[in-house]
Amino acid sequence: MTKDDMQFDEPEIIYIPDEDGNEEEFEVIMKFEVDGSDKKYMMVVPIGDGDEDAEEDEVYAFRYEEDGDDLKLYTIEDEEEWNMVEETFNTLLSELEDDNG
Repeated sequence: MTKDDMQFDEPEIIYIPDEDGNEEEFEVIMKFEVDGSDKKYMMVVPIGDGDEDAEEDEVYAFRYEEDGDDLKLYTIEDEEEWNMVEETFNTLLSELEDDNG
């Protein structure tokens, strides 16, 4: 079994520091590359800490690069890039729902 096969069995958890430097826990729900680009993206959701006011379906997108064991995350600030990522995510999500439906 490869590492990629295992990622469906056990959620991948990453820690992202907030603006105050506190690390917040996120679960990676999807990783993908956009066609025609060598950039990689991941979609993450916050792991609740029991805060009932938190949005349950809040999804965040980041561009990422892997350097050995290091993971570098970049926020997507370009509107055109964001639209492309959002469209790809929605397409992949609907394909997954079709497969499970």
